[in-house]
Amino acid sequence: MRRAVCPGSFDPVTNGHIDIVSRASRLFDEVVVAIGVNKAKASARLFSADERIEMLELACAPYPNVSVAGFDGLLTTFCEQNGIKAIVKGLRAVSDFDYELQMAQMNSSLVDVETVFIPTSPEYSFLASSLVKEVATFGGDVSRLVPPFVLERLTKRLAERAAGGAGE
Repeated sequence: MRRAVCPGSFDPVTNGHIDIVSRASRLFDEVVVAIGVNKAKASARLFSADERIEMLELACAPYPNVSVAGFDGLLTTFCEQNGIKAIVKGLRAVSDFDYELQMAQMNSSLVDVETVFIPTSPEYSFLASSLVKEVATFGGDVSRLVPPFVLERLTKRLAERAAGGAGE
């Protein structure tokens, strides 16, 4: 069985993430979307690990061979523990490739894992969770960039933060 992992922080999940996951689901028998739950970075996140897992489970529901899991520590350890031999990464630009190539080489030096790069669909080539959060924070329309249920939660969380930090 060909198993792959699509790792990320997914804070929040975007349509670009979903595009990569859906395409990976056609290439592999099983895809695990792995959410980094690094406790040291928890305060910098807009959504908790549990919230991100829940949103990704909803986003990935149309893909029967995709599951969602959280992990802490090295991705390569997660791959070893779960019998995963491929890491799928979406590439938006050459700058992504520079970083991701180094990461792929480091990962393969640690364990027997290969990295598969999937170029982002052109309509999502600019899309990043950080940009979605920034635009939404200042009232910009991000409705075409995230699933409707993510937009609802994003809008609510940003309103809570603007009102004094409730819901963090």
